Amino acid sequence: QVQLVESGGGLVQAGDSLRLSCTASVRTGSAYAMGWFRQAPGKEREFVAAIRLSGGSTYYTDSVKGRFTISRDNAKNTVYLQMNSLKPEDTAVYYCAAGYPRNAATIRGYDAWGQGTQVTVSS
Repeated sequence: QVQLVESGGGLVQAGDSLRLSCTASVRTGSAYAMGWFRQAPGKEREFVAAIRLSGGSTYYTDSVKGRFTISRDNAKNTVYLQMNSLKPEDTAVYYCAAGYPRNAATIRGYDAWGQGTQVTVSS
């Protein structure tokens, strides 16, 4: 069972940047994908970004394109989410996920989840 440990959340002002990190406890296979999802109070968990560990294909939800960048360091089993130009609507608990999803932009197929890290963006 893969365990994921997240870090990097916090309280920032609109326009600021944050970088989230997620480290997997074991080395994963080439078909593996790691992603970030977020959940705001009263809302469903939604996809933010994902990356295939082999090949490096990336996926983003429309609302973060051009502002967020997902990247990986396979040697460290770590995925990063660089978040720039943060907006108040980005406020949520951000969860790292890992698995073998057919569609990396959906929750289905991710079978390991981190504990979540709070990101709060004030206006």
